[in-house]
Amino acid sequence: MAKCATISTFTIDLCSNSLGGVKNVYLADYAEGAATYDKESGVVTALSGSWLKVPIRKNTASYTSTLNVSEESGNSVSTVLSLVFSKMETSKRMTMNALSLTDVMAVVEDANGQKVFLGIDNPVTLSAGTGETGTAKTDANRYTAELTDDSMEFPPFLGDKLSWKADTQDTNKGTWEAGA
Repeated sequence: MAKCATISTFTIDLCSNSLGGVKNVYLADYAEGAATYDKESGVVTALSGSWLKVPIRKNTASYTSTLNVSEESGNSVSTVLSLVFSKMETSKRMTMNALSLTDVMAVVEDANGQKVFLGIDNPVTLSAGTGETGTAKTDANRYTAELTDDSMEFPPFLGDKLSWKADTQDTNKGTWEAGA
């Protein structure tokens, strides 16, 4: 197999604590070139566009990236962002329908404060969705949306200088700004 990349450093901190789960999700309409990706450092250094902070409840969102290795066609990574919206109602149903008709890009902040960008190579699309009432009174009544990002590599992290700037009128809307 030909070498396409080399590993010059690989550090594992065996003493680090880590938390599972997703803290925040931000979505924007997909726009090619909206992310500035520095291949050398491996991070997104700038994001343009108007973004929506999606309100999610604790323990109701996750993402999983799967590396697909192929000698014939090269490697790819499929990342699925799963979002659960408690209580089925009209506004959430309309959001699910809108997601099924549009391409988006996403920033996902995990429980450790790390932020990844989905949509670096292709738009993120709604690949599956469900609405369920449950059976028992204690079962969940919810919509679940699965957004999929197909890319050439694992999702890049946002650079440390990028931060969320909420709109003064609506704090669920905003932009990503590069600080000093």
